[in-house]
Amino acid sequence: MATAFSSDGEAALRRELRPGPGPAAARGALDGFYEMGRAAAFVRDGGFRKVALQFPDELLADAAEVAAQMEAATGAEMYILGDTTYGSCCVDEVAAEHAGAEAVLHYGPACLSPCRKLPVLHIFGQQPLDVRRCAEAFQELYPDQQSHVVVLSDVVYAHAMGELEKQLCPLYPNIVFSRVVWGDPPGPTSPREVWQFGRQFPVEAPGGLQDCAMFYVGAEGLALTNFMLTWNCCPFSSFDPATGCGRRETLNVNRALMRRLYLVERARDARVVGILVGTLGVAGYLAVLQHLRELLRRAGKRSYTLAVGKPNPAKLANFLEVDIFVLVACAQNSLLDSSEFYRPIVTPYELELACNPAREWTGNYLTDFRDLLPGACAHVELPPAIPAAEAVPDISLITGEMRTTHLCDSSAPLLPPSTALACRDQTRALAEISPAASFLESRSWRGLEQQLGQTPVSKAVQGRRGIAIAYEDEGHEQP
Repeated sequence: MATAFSSDGEAALRRELRPGPGPAAARGALDGFYEMGRAAAFVRDGGFRKVALQFPDELLADAAEVAAQMEAATGAEMYILGDTTYGSCCVDEVAAEHAGAEAVLHYGPACLSPCRKLPVLHIFGQQPLDVRRCAEAFQELYPDQQSHVVVLSDVVYAHAMGELEKQLCPLYPNIVFSRVVWGDPPGPTSPREVWQFGRQFPVEAPGGLQDCAMFYVGAEGLALTNFMLTWNCCPFSSFDPATGCGRRETLNVNRALMRRLYLVERARDARVVGILVGTLGVAGYLAVLQHLRELLRRAGKRSYTLAVGKPNPAKLANFLEVDIFVLVACAQNSLLDSSEFYRPIVTPYELELACNPAREWTGNYLTDFRDLLPGACAHVELPPAIPAAEAVPDISLITGEMRTTHLCDSSAPLLPPSTALACRDQTRALAEISPAASFLESRSWRGLEQQLGQTPVSKAVQGRRGIAIAYEDEGHEQP
């Protein structure tokens, strides 16, 4: 999971690019795969004159051909986003605004997190699916035709769910197919309806969602992991279209939850927390940043807000004073595997479990940070502060040391600033990006200085030739 969102970029640097058509253009399926007609209608109906095209790395080879055909069909200027600020599953509104785009066409897999500003059209790319084999795998996994099953799919296979539904619904009267939706529900949702992670489906089982099984069409990845952690009361099965095999998901969800709950204990022990900005486009990210700052302040912890782009171990190792990081990102990218990092990384929900005494573990895992905000379904108010003398001490399950779990008074002054990390303004944004930067600031000479007009111009002369161990003219000079 770490390589999906955090990487040192080595894979991109080593990727070999060859001239010629991309994966869809080579198959002659450009119009169908990228839904050129629907995309052109979106641009023309909106009257957009400049549109940003966002591709994941694996589809960039088709970008030039898609942009050329879109410009010819719409008359609008197309701007290809060659890289994303954060994860490619999120709409990169920041890069689109830098190009002055009025709308975004997002291609490839998407987390379907709602955006804040620009109109967006998602074009997932219609990957082929053997519907007959998928139906056979479903029947092998669920021989009882009265089973209550919810069918989920990766967005790239959503186009084939209608055909699969025609084959399975006559045999399974209690089967439910989810719909891919984008954005928030138009109004309050029913308790018998789920609208989450860009999926909407009714719950028809008598005992609710916990009495349903989940069947996922797609390869193993972040989307499936997110579904399994969130709906951990439901047994999961999956069908991988690439291999044509169905299986019962044997991933021990409880084991994964134990790992996440261990990170909650690490967050309780932490004194300095780094808030990692992992998105600038998902709606509500500014509100949750402020919410986390206030939560940490009330818990007596020092916090710093860090905007470092795509996090990787090398970047975060610069912040030696930080005990733990909390990542504010979309639901899929929040579950970052931090085993390779110098300090652990938790989600906003895990930080709430650690710092909000009123929030208790109920068995329901939340990956969407918007659920924690005031007015959301899972928001829990902070309890009133109590004096330190009346606080009940707690024992760390990791270090065995005693710690306090009470909340500080909201009117109490902030903790004194650190000497290693400096705050730039009232938003407590980080001014120094690394200890190396602090060291260089103390030196009188910091690198090459231009000194325009002060250095005399000299004629270039030929220097020594060869390698340092044996220059060509060595051994021939007279003493």
